[in-house]
Amino acid sequence: MNTTSTETRKAMAAAAAVALVQPGMVIGLGFGSTAAYATRMIAERLHRGDLNDIIGVPCAEGTAQLARELGIPLTTLDEVAAVDLTIDGADEVDPRLSLIKGGGGALLREKMVAQASRRVAIIVDDSKLSPALGTRFALPLEVVDFGWRATARWLEAKGGTVQLRLRADGQPFRTDQGNLILDWACGPLNDPAALADQLSARAGIVEHGLFIGLATDLFVAGPDGVQHVTTSDCGTISW
Repeated sequence: MNTTSTETRKAMAAAAAVALVQPGMVIGLGFGSTAAYATRMIAERLHRGDLNDIIGVPCAEGTAQLARELGIPLTTLDEVAAVDLTIDGADEVDPRLSLIKGGGGALLREKMVAQASRRVAIIVDDSKLSPALGTRFALPLEVVDFGWRATARWLEAKGGTVQLRLRADGQPFRTDQGNLILDWACGPLNDPAALADQLSARAGIVEHGLFIGLATDLFVAGPDGVQHVTTSDCGTISW
């Protein structure tokens, strides 16, 4: 009988990825509940003396606040030549290690840090695995205020439904850059890379939550423990 909770699985996946962290590294610190486990574990290793001379690049203001509280030294993308390793979560992962991210609204900074990274380790529990992106999770898009309804209509013309993301008080959710988020329920995607190109070309869309070709490692926690999948496994795995 499976007795491991979702939170336990998140922590298991985080621990497996944090084992990759070595002294002297520049570490991209992801955003979200699973990534927060990794940030806390990095801080624990730092305070135990297992790590030294590491510095973090946070993917969101919330991550930066947590890292400061935990005593992790921080820097920015402007101040480093590259990020050695980023550890982050994902909302949905397909068998080619393409991702949907942005459930927490930090997709722009997360993608910038991932693109600046030599290695990107994604940590998830097995509920985030999907045969095709969009099957289980809406695609978040960060958009400017100007003409956001026109952007929503353009998306809906492609199929599916679009919702403006709201806070608990009913006001529009704002990203760290002050932009809006549209959540597009577009169904299973046959060609996420082609769609990513179309979205990137559309004025008004600041960034989209399709992360294609960025993840190098995937740590999946399930009832049998943690599975480590790399890009070399793509084409030989399915779920």
